[in-house]
Amino acid sequence: MDSKQRKDIEHRFIEELQKTKALVAEYQELSKPIAPENAIGRISRMDAINNKSVTEAALLKAEEKLRMLEYGLTQLDKKGFGTCARCQQPIPLGRLLLMPQSIHCVHCAR
Repeated sequence: MDSKQRKDIEHRFIEELQKTKALVAEYQELSKPIAPENAIGRISRMDAINNKSVTEAALLKAEEKLRMLEYGLTQLDKKGFGTCARCQQPIPLGRLLLMPQSIHCVHCAR
């Protein structure tokens, strides 16, 4: 991997970090407790609780992605970056540009 490719991947890491941090903040706001004194009907309240559960699951996923992105950014300049953790083959550049936090090639990620 040449220096231009590393710069492109670093740029993608930074873009994805910014997007994911914003998403985490949004999900945190949406997953706040629903006050029982809100004047909404029983069905609407049940729907709000269900939506909160879905948002909490999305929040967990976004937080995990954020951790992977932060870790990946620290590994960018290390020797093994861009190598599949399972098969030790190079991870295609296209995959790293789409998902910079990838530690597995497409074949091993399945």
